[in-house]
Amino acid sequence: MQRIVILGNAGSGKSTLARALGKRLGLPVVHLDTLFWEAGWVEPDAEQFRTRVGEAIAGQAWVCEGNYARRTFDLRLPRADLVIWLDTPRLTCFKRVIVRSVMNRPRPDLPAGCTEKLDRAFLTFLNFVWQFDCGYRPGIDALRQAIGPDVATVHLRGSRQIAAFLASLPAAGGQ
Repeated sequence: MQRIVILGNAGSGKSTLARALGKRLGLPVVHLDTLFWEAGWVEPDAEQFRTRVGEAIAGQAWVCEGNYARRTFDLRLPRADLVIWLDTPRLTCFKRVIVRSVMNRPRPDLPAGCTEKLDRAFLTFLNFVWQFDCGYRPGIDALRQAIGPDVATVHLRGSRQIAAFLASLPAAGGQ
């Protein structure tokens, strides 16, 4: 496994798992949110985002977390060795998103100038989180199957499965 794509709802643990995998396997980590968002939650031009993603995954090894299916699957999936779906319950995702927003700590998976705050946009985002499994995930998974049908896929649900998966992997440098 040299090129891993991690998918899941907001608050599912994609960024946390990506960092853990990167450390465990000695791979660079790509957070798509840092490539997509600009300061103040400004969206980049579509081609600019695709260029950023293409450059970030140009290497032979990486862990890339984030959905952005219609925008980047054609760049990522043909090169991926593994897709990890985080099947985190939506209530857990919902709670995590609220807690991280209330804590308002800088997140390493967001660019500078993008802080989460409790406002109207946040309420819309919470609706997205709550509706993800029925409203968004089926389309993401259908596109994943269409573009990367031969890429191995692992489903992880909960911290125990994630911990067991990480423990089953060789440590970077064979340690």
